[in-house]
Amino acid sequence: MRTELVVRNAEVEGRPGLDVRVVAGRIVEVGPGLAADRGELLDARGGAVLPGLVDHHLHLHAMAAARASVRCGPPAVRDPAELARALAGADAGAGGWVRGVGYVETVAGLLDASALDALHTPRPVRVQHRSGALWMLNTAAVEAAGLAAVRHPGIERDSSDRPTGRVWRADDVLRDRLPTGRPPALAGIGRDLARLGITAVTDATPDLTTGSCAALVDAVRCGDLPQRLHLLGIAPGSARLPACDGRVTVGPYKIVLADSDPPDLDRLADTVLRARADGRAVAVHSVTRESLLVLLAVLDQVGCLPGDRIEHASIVPVEAVDALRRHGLIVVTQPGFVADRGDDYRARVDERDHGDLYRCRTLLDAGVPVALSSDAPYGPLDPWAVIAAAARRRTESGVVFGAAERLDASRALRGYLASADSPGGPSRRVRPGAPADLVVLDVALREMLSSPDSSAVGTVLVGGRVLDLS
Repeated sequence: MRTELVVRNAEVEGRPGLDVRVVAGRIVEVGPGLAADRGELLDARGGAVLPGLVDHHLHLHAMAAARASVRCGPPAVRDPAELARALAGADAGAGGWVRGVGYVETVAGLLDASALDALHTPRPVRVQHRSGALWMLNTAAVEAAGLAAVRHPGIERDSSDRPTGRVWRADDVLRDRLPTGRPPALAGIGRDLARLGITAVTDATPDLTTGSCAALVDAVRCGDLPQRLHLLGIAPGSARLPACDGRVTVGPYKIVLADSDPPDLDRLADTVLRARADGRAVAVHSVTRESLLVLLAVLDQVGCLPGDRIEHASIVPVEAVDALRRHGLIVVTQPGFVADRGDDYRARVDERDHGDLYRCRTLLDAGVPVALSSDAPYGPLDPWAVIAAAARRRTESGVVFGAAERLDASRALRGYLASADSPGGPSRRVRPGAPADLVVLDVALREMLSSPDSSAVGTVLVGGRVLDLS
């Protein structure tokens, strides 16, 4: 079916008073005074029309699960008494389990089973650290999951060889021992993304199960997730994805370098080579100085492919910047963490690393491609808040943290405008032939960038279809 829409009186690439004609999901004409005698008419009232934003790193099912979980960290919970009350009042999920998210040690220290037992014993409880790297279980949860019988390096044990209740970077092991349930629905997440002007996302969840992958594809197919979807968690050699009109694509293979243990060079090299044998680039999670240097050493050994990327690059020592450029690596980072957690970083991160945290400008100035993203649900989802954070580098208390890494807002916006399969690449443009994945703002772009605010997102189109933002 041939559908047509004309966006009237818009600002396009800084030029006011232009119209944009969309036919069958693509832009076919941009110019002043376009005839609009067929199809729908949308008056932009002078607002800017942009390519839809792409969040280059988030976790969809974790976002949906977080919506149904109890908040266990600031601002909702700040001390042990508040945490105990939150857990006591939480609704139980499958099997009577309580699921908590967003925990940070400033609330009640690094929890283990005995510490959680002191806060809540009646039901099995698992609480996720806000980094996503650690689950903390009470004794009821440890027993229900049968962790005593499981041998895995991520399951921490005490001197008596008993599980402590801490599970590090072993979500797959834990998931297999939880009460079975369907992956959470994504309709609410799709609407949240649309309201922010996001028309495509990269799900960076590693090693997706067959069920999780099928659920993600089904969410796109049925419209619960109207955004285009790029997946990093498809294992090398996996079966091809079901057809979905090109709206679901497979990207580099996600590899996690755990921050709790030193990376194993040989194992990392073997994993990269396994991806290479499948013709895949890699997307490597690195949040420490040591893991980045190990990764660079491995890439010196095995070589790089176009599309190789570093997820987070939380700490990049200045001496590593040239190696990133030389290897052609893309950095997909999250300056939103500076606004969200900057005061905590100032207090708890080694001072020698402060200038190396969530670099942006140094990398771009050195010729390293940089894409911006949220890491939701672990970081702030709103791209306009992330753009503001990249420009201001202000913590919650108002301290400027990493001033040398500030970007002007227009440069930060470009971090969201490259296609999902080319993060840090050229910005997509509003021009004939391009897919009609568009954001119509209520204001001109200059005004939006002077004070980025998602409330100025007016209309969002994906493939020429206007999304419901209600």
